[in-house]
Amino acid sequence: MATLADVARRAGVSPATASRVINGSSKPVAEELRERVLRAVADLRYVPNAHAQLLARPHRSVVGVIVHDVSDPYFAEVTRGLQRVATERGRLLIICNSYRDPDRELEYVELLRAQQVAALILAGSGYHDDTFTERLNEKLAAYEATGGRVAVIGRHDHAGDAVMPANETGARLLGEELVRLGHRRVGVIAGPRVLTTTTDRLGGLRRALAEHGCPLHDDRIRYEGFDRDGGARAAEQLLDAVPDLTAIVALNDSMAVGALSVLRRRGVAVPERISLAGFDDMPIAADVTPALTTVRLPLVDLGARAMTLALGPACAQPRVEVLPATLVLRDSVGAAPSP
Repeated sequence: MATLADVARRAGVSPATASRVINGSSKPVAEELRERVLRAVADLRYVPNAHAQLLARPHRSVVGVIVHDVSDPYFAEVTRGLQRVATERGRLLIICNSYRDPDRELEYVELLRAQQVAALILAGSGYHDDTFTERLNEKLAAYEATGGRVAVIGRHDHAGDAVMPANETGARLLGEELVRLGHRRVGVIAGPRVLTTTTDRLGGLRRALAEHGCPLHDDRIRYEGFDRDGGARAAEQLLDAVPDLTAIVALNDSMAVGALSVLRRRGVAVPERISLAGFDDMPIAADVTPALTTVRLPLVDLGARAMTLALGPACAQPRVEVLPATLVLRDSVGAAPSP
């Protein structure tokens, strides 16, 4: 089987010149040399290595996406929106899972920059880490300086355009509803402390309760992973430490489902004894029993808007779009039980 070196020798050119002709490089090649290379390709029946071509060619038809974990229902829904717009625009996606590891995010940004993708989209919470944020912004700014486009979803203080879910507003709506129903002893199953999403949602809930004379004390908060098992562990801890709670708020629906399993196993009636609420309005929220009261975020639209910004005309100043949150009332929340 002929190689690129064989083609170059046959055409009397350097391997670099042969590669530029075969891979369709934008660098100019004299017409005479181009014809010699193409004749050599035909004579030798050379078949280019598709993988090598992929590595050699700028991927301006490809968008790089970095998410925390695409198997998480939150990111699965966001990715649906990203994919929908990318497909409409004839673009392919490279999706990288960081698993909430900041160092891995930095590595993926470097990798996607090297591949010369058309745009970079980072989906998922930022981190309370000034050093990381500074390093990431430096890398994103360097990428933008070469003509790349950047959009982030759910992150504060980053280079590029941003699409933000109304996390704080949604949490306030939920807190106000709990107060209206008479709840004064509220526990919270929160995500990791290092994530800004945790801070935003917890802050909105805390402010809503405080405004009605119901301060949210630290002993009623448990920090765990944003998943079902984390929710179950936190629920066990809260029920043991603060047995007189009348409501529990989980800061995402996966954690709420884990908490619901613990309440059911302990024989705690929901919502008659303890009300339970989640956040995000994942599809499963309406299917569990009792159906889960939650804060709905337009997750598919978050992805679609971010991709639209990333592939649309550039602006002199970064744009920030905030998509609204709405409260979805279902059977898992009811009036606080009488003392």
